[in-house]
Amino acid sequence: MTANTLFYIIFALIIINFIIEKVLDALNAKHFNDALPEDLQDVYDAEEYKKSQQYKATNYKFSLLTSTFTVMLTLGFLWFDGFEFIDNIARSYSENPIIIALIFFGIITIGSDILNTPFSYYSTFVIEEKFGFNKTTKSTFFLDKLKGWLMMAIVGGGILAIIIWFYQVTGNNFWLYAWGLVAVFSLFINMFYSKLIVPLFNKQTPLEAGSLRDSISKYANTVGFKLDKIFVIDGSKRSTKANAYFSGFGSEKRVTLYDTLINDLDEDEIVAVLAHEVGHYKKKHIIFNLATSILLTGFTLFILSLFISNPLLSEALGVQIPSFHIGLVAFGMLYAPISEITGLIMNWFSRKFEYQADDYAKNTYKAEPLITSLKKLSKNSLSNLTPHPAYVFMHYSHPTLQERIGNLRR
Repeated sequence: MTANTLFYIIFALIIINFIIEKVLDALNAKHFNDALPEDLQDVYDAEEYKKSQQYKATNYKFSLLTSTFTVMLTLGFLWFDGFEFIDNIARSYSENPIIIALIFFGIITIGSDILNTPFSYYSTFVIEEKFGFNKTTKSTFFLDKLKGWLMMAIVGGGILAIIIWFYQVTGNNFWLYAWGLVAVFSLFINMFYSKLIVPLFNKQTPLEAGSLRDSISKYANTVGFKLDKIFVIDGSKRSTKANAYFSGFGSEKRVTLYDTLINDLDEDEIVAVLAHEVGHYKKKHIIFNLATSILLTGFTLFILSLFISNPLLSEALGVQIPSFHIGLVAFGMLYAPISEITGLIMNWFSRKFEYQADDYAKNTYKAEPLITSLKKLSKNSLSNLTPHPAYVFMHYSHPTLQERIGNLRR
């Protein structure tokens, strides 16, 4: 195989993926105006349903614009040897492979983010604002950008530098050391994400003593679940949309409730949502997802090690000086179909786990408050209640609202 052939394969993969995504989006859009199923009639009234349809249509048109821009930019960058141009800039500052790679990815990542900032700004301050979701100030928006770049430089740059160093020292066996590094980092982040990362962007405060905390503690005790750390996060500083999640293990495990969730749901419904999250913990879903993620990372790094030394990868992107960082970019593009398949498998497991967590909540608490909470959360986020089955199969990590309610009522 020649570098030219590999270039056209990469080019074709990007176009094929774009076409598939647009077909799925179009199929999904055709269902936006479907009548609501009988068991979901009480989610929206006529005016609210009309608003949800407008929200879906607006986001569909906007995503069509942004995705077309992104794919055209990527194809143009490939066609006009943009990677070689950036690589030459990086090489003009250093001869050290690690420094070159850090400069290269820094330019690519920050440049891409800057180009996409107008779209992100419009989505936040026009679309989300129009439909009543946005609570983000302009200063918070841009401060989040700066914090994100800083995190990327420190964490992402540090991991990349160590992986390249492993490659220089151990050759194609680098993947084992890189895998170990990523595994340790993943475990660390899972344990301490809420304690170390979240405070950089949001304020967390312990849930104050009172009826809600007593109800949560009472439920946790009935299922033998020790839960001392219950926090409220100021999600309302960015959006009116609500959420809740578990993080950490052992003594570090905690539940975090968005303040919007507390405002939107009554006490019984909040405990039901928490019971669902406890179900994920009790059923070992969190451990499964972490272990699977680590195994998939190891598999990807192993496949990468088989090809990274081949100069065809760099040449396919128009770069004549073979390097780890250019090979990594080319490999990422070629690996996309496999990544899509593993993503579909993980989504299947995720949907299955959601049913299991719902069943746990139903059996250890009550089904009805979980049903009403799901309906409220769907209503408040203007969720699509009539998605196309193909779109659900390809993209949904959760079953549809109708499927979850049907399962809860069985």
